[in-house]
Amino acid sequence: MPELERQSSDYEEKHAGATETPESVQEQSQPRLQRKLKSRQMGMIAIGGTIGTGLFIGSGSTLSYAGPAGSLIAYLVIGSMVFFVCTSLGEMSTFIPTPDPFNHFATRFLDPSLGFAFGWNYWYSWMVTVGSELVACGLIVQFWLPNLTGVIWSIIALVVMFLLNAISVRGYGESEFWMSALKVLTIFVFLIVGILTVTGVAGGDYIGGRNWHVEGAPFKEHVVGILKACIVAAFSFQGTEIIGVTVGESANPRRDVPRAIRSVFWRILFFYISSILIIGLVIRNDNENLANASSVSDVAISPFTMVFQKAGADWAAHIMNAIVLVTILSAGNSGLYACTRVMWVLAKEGKAPRWFRKVTKAGVPFWALVFTALWSTVIFCISLAGNKKVYTFLINLSGLSGMCFWVGIALCHWRFRRAYVAQGYDLADLPYKAALFPFGPIYACVLLAIIIIGQGYSTIWPKFDALSFVSTYLALPL
Repeated sequence: MPELERQSSDYEEKHAGATETPESVQEQSQPRLQRKLKSRQMGMIAIGGTIGTGLFIGSGSTLSYAGPAGSLIAYLVIGSMVFFVCTSLGEMSTFIPTPDPFNHFATRFLDPSLGFAFGWNYWYSWMVTVGSELVACGLIVQFWLPNLTGVIWSIIALVVMFLLNAISVRGYGESEFWMSALKVLTIFVFLIVGILTVTGVAGGDYIGGRNWHVEGAPFKEHVVGILKACIVAAFSFQGTEIIGVTVGESANPRRDVPRAIRSVFWRILFFYISSILIIGLVIRNDNENLANASSVSDVAISPFTMVFQKAGADWAAHIMNAIVLVTILSAGNSGLYACTRVMWVLAKEGKAPRWFRKVTKAGVPFWALVFTALWSTVIFCISLAGNKKVYTFLINLSGLSGMCFWVGIALCHWRFRRAYVAQGYDLADLPYKAALFPFGPIYACVLLAIIIIGQGYSTIWPKFDALSFVSTYLALPL
């Protein structure tokens, strides 16, 4: 059997619970990952799993940088790039389902050392994300209970996320389904309220296209503004690739993953682009709150809150605070899930300690989960110490990782498709075929290179900051 086809069959058998080729007879009887993620869970994870604080809070800064039309173009450009990255990942993952596509595909199609680096860096980036979400959770709850320390709520959040992942993959899938559903519902309500506000039905003031004709609109700072907005937009899409991690536990990856990937296009078009359009219509680009809303503590001045308030909903800050809290729990939940599966695969391939291979009867890599939770707690504790320079350094270090993974996916897809064709296979036989190859991977790589280089512009201009510069770009050699 040709090599690519044999790899596809091996991974299907190994992760579906069929006959695995173990290192020993004893390992044959050991529990393994279980394919129990249902189609509806996969679909909702793909649709709403990556709607997060980047959209709910950070999206306003793109309007401040580029104006209403410029921010819309930025999200269209980045959204199209993310779509091509997801289709590349979908083509490879449906042919060779694996819980750690970044490590496996990079090892197989690029270089083993690069696969090793991708695997550990992906674990690190999500582990740090979980730690930062614990910090954010405490800040969010203090919005309602300012006199209580946020540490208590952060600990509670960690316990909840840990238990959801420790129960079974169904615990993760079901909890993520409902949290994603709530975020999707929020976007629906926001768009309806936004349309009513623009037309004057809500709020009593007809806005129309008025804010597209004020100073700085529709384009602000022209190309420079759009590039700044692209960088912000790119970070709001991070986590989209987690659908590739869930492939290893999908009940039917060759059916469910293509469905989930196809939904990415509509998710980007409807949820992200429509939201940015409404924000640009309702809010002036020179509103000082747009640039100031950069963290979860600024939920009261987030663009979503301001749109609801324009419609006359004075309670909007409380509702959005609750939605952002759910978003934080969702991100942490996904982070723990991704870390444990990546660590499990690394251990199976001899790139991490062997004891991380052990899973519970419910199919959960328990020690990988405990290890990740402990290190995320360390990150959280570091955030409480001193002037937080070490914490900021660690967060910045993980900042470019998502972009690097996307570049790796595009490059792996290029090599995968060439190998597939070289071995005489018919493209029509692929379970899922990425659109517009080879344009998609090339377009993604070029655009990501520009974003990665431009990400650190603020560390150089107007004043050079050596520590921030190193922490921003150190992820590249790592």
